[in-house]
Amino acid sequence: MPTNEQLQSIADRLWKAEQSGTPIAPIRDDIAALGGDSIAAAYAVQQDITARRLRQGHRLVGRKIGLTSRAVQKQLGVDSPDFGALFAEMAVGDGEEIAWSRLMQPKAEAEISLVLERDLTHERHTVADIMSATAYAVASIEIVGSRIANWDIRLTDTVADNASSSLFVMGTRPVQLARLDLAACGMRMDCRGEPVSVGVGAACLGNPLNAAVWLANTMVRMGTPLRAGDVVMTGALGPMVVARPGDVFTAQIEGLGSVSAVFGNQQ
Repeated sequence: MPTNEQLQSIADRLWKAEQSGTPIAPIRDDIAALGGDSIAAAYAVQQDITARRLRQGHRLVGRKIGLTSRAVQKQLGVDSPDFGALFAEMAVGDGEEIAWSRLMQPKAEAEISLVLERDLTHERHTVADIMSATAYAVASIEIVGSRIANWDIRLTDTVADNASSSLFVMGTRPVQLARLDLAACGMRMDCRGEPVSVGVGAACLGNPLNAAVWLANTMVRMGTPLRAGDVVMTGALGPMVVARPGDVFTAQIEGLGSVSAVFGNQQ
């Protein structure tokens, strides 16, 4: 089993990369060299960084689910999603300009987010549990970013790096699940008025609710169950797209309206 000091050393490298804005080399070999369960070690690194943010007074507001696309899972050689933590300072208003200095190798992807009104604490959840615990859904854009240079990642790299999270933008049209068919929700994301990504809810593990079930079960096993008020970003509905200074991304999701991510010019 890796020691706390070994895990903290890897966490230090990711922490410093984020603080400095300078990506680092992949960390997967360092994690593998620790021996034992590499995925568990990668999550331990993620939890170390999450604990640092909490100690600094940052507020945990939910979780993001990654690797919900079967194609991306195949690319990374995995058969399940991963997750990362969402903090209040990562939230950006719909249409609010994002300073380029806040970003590291950003990409944008359109998602459906759920906002919970009840805790999810069962050992095993059902889709019915998720539906009854959800206050509403909104259209969202996740801005992913990697502290690993050139996005040269494998599973343990992205897990340790908080599932390659960066910022997120939530739409302002809350819709109850009874009014939606999440699997059939079509998505189109434009950049500067041109279509760059299309997809559908079924691209997210067959249904975004399936991804939410996986997350709820996983968080209980981790000892940090999802709570009322949490945001759950359920995963991409279509391909992610590289963002550049001055870009404006607008995602339209059927039944949920639109949401926009506006990138500032590089300083």
